[in-house]
Amino acid sequence: MSDLPVIGIPLGDSAGIGPELAAKTAASGFLNSVCRPLIIGDSRVFANALTLIGKTAEHYPVASADEADWTRGIPVLDRKNQDPRNITPGQLDAGCGQAVMDMLTVCCELCQQGAIAGVCFAPLNKAAMKKAGSMYESEHAFFTDKLGVTGPAGEINVLNEVSTTRITSHIPFKDVVSHLTEKLIVDAISLAYKTVSSFGIQHPRVAVAALNPHGGENGNCGTEEITLIGPAIEKANAQGMNALGPFPADTLFIRVFNGEFDSVVTMYHDQGQIAMKLKGFEWGVTVVGGMPYPIATPAHGTAFDIAGKGLAKTSAFESALKLVVRMATNN
Repeated sequence: MSDLPVIGIPLGDSAGIGPELAAKTAASGFLNSVCRPLIIGDSRVFANALTLIGKTAEHYPVASADEADWTRGIPVLDRKNQDPRNITPGQLDAGCGQAVMDMLTVCCELCQQGAIAGVCFAPLNKAAMKKAGSMYESEHAFFTDKLGVTGPAGEINVLNEVSTTRITSHIPFKDVVSHLTEKLIVDAISLAYKTVSSFGIQHPRVAVAALNPHGGENGNCGTEEITLIGPAIEKANAQGMNALGPFPADTLFIRVFNGEFDSVVTMYHDQGQIAMKLKGFEWGVTVVGGMPYPIATPAHGTAFDIAGKGLAKTSAFESALKLVVRMATNN
């Protein structure tokens, strides 16, 4: 176990399924099998989750990462800031949002100190964080600020050996074209290329999706492929990347899932998300791309509808943790 990387595992939103995911993977032995886990959150919340699932896992509270000793069990960096008796499963809670921000801030500090090699956080709830006063629109914005990242950064969705990166995200569809620029497309290709390279894939093949039906039909059904996307691909390749396309989006993912490409850059949110979630919603992973440390989380959310019922499946959390370990090992 001493050769395995130390990975920070924040419990996520305590009103959601995060603590249950940590408890189940701890009790099954999965956590210890892939890394030296450092659970981050209130130790009472973790203990409560073990009680919920009717399982046990050797664990003990620590006040700092320096106290961690995995021969004693799983260390829990005890934040002592949440009493599970005051948390209602499935209920939006500012206190839970505040606790999540504390966990993630601690993770950033531990990464910078070299105490942990990466972070796999259980699902958080952005609405709860907003309720607690968060100014961040997303988790990647949070990490970008806390870690002082200045280069391209953003959400990357991963399913097995396929990943997607998007140019535009949470904006109305009618505004997509006005938000597309050659620079943003090159940045997204760069982000995809560097992130997939960190998975241990050499010179990854990055496919770039077209915007218009049938790839614009040589300008007869839109010109963005000619004026924006094509030149961006050329510029990315001139910088040493391996970008291909643009390819018509309606057939691109058939080729991707057949193994022709390692990553896809899409022009807007649903262009890639529909394909990825249809193919494997239950084990998809979200990587916080562009960070100096590997950071990932399950692609699903806090699942308030089943929180506190012991029904949560751990497949996506396990996939996320294995990917963080893979990235940490390749760094």
